Amino acid sequence: MTKILLGLLATFLFIGCSSSAVEENVTPKLVVGQSVSDLKLNDQFKKAHTLNPNTYKLVFAFSKDSAHICNNFFNTKAPTYLKDHNAQFIADVSAAPSLIRSIFIMPGLKDFKHTVLLLDDKTLAAPYRKDMDVDKIVIVYVLNKEISDIKTITTQEELRKTLEDDSPMSFIAPMINKVLN
Repeated sequence: MTKILLGLLATFLFIGCSSSAVEENVTPKLVVGQSVSDLKLNDQFKKAHTLNPNTYKLVFAFSKDSAHICNNFFNTKAPTYLKDHNAQFIADVSAAPSLIRSIFIMPGLKDFKHTVLLLDDKTLAAPYRKDMDVDKIVIVYVLNKEISDIKTITTQEELRKTLEDDSPMSFIAPMINKVLN
């Protein structure tokens, strides 16, 4: 009985010491005015990607629920949907234990026809998560590889509207607001 209690105590200790300490001591990367030119992530096939020169929107999913919303939506679209709408999708899988990631998450991501850039390490993900509403889909607007605006959404319909609004004003308006404020 003592061994069982000690085992449970050790388990709770490891679970309790997991994630928030990494996030507390980092400088946020998703800040209006900050450059994202150094963004380099691997996709679900371990192929390295950088920020495409024609990318104007980054879609971040930091939680399992927001990732499911995005992946379910993108899976109904053409494989080039993200590229056609000047966007890249980034999913944070760092919170999942490595065994779960390697056995379940990564093989599942390989079934998608769209590219999923991955934040797969807690240290790598922490600066992107810092000060973000991680339960929502985070849309980062980029102009000349600099963040011009950040907004959050929660539904597939909002995601569709956000990505399909390719009007010049959707890219310019955040910069105008920045200058005026």
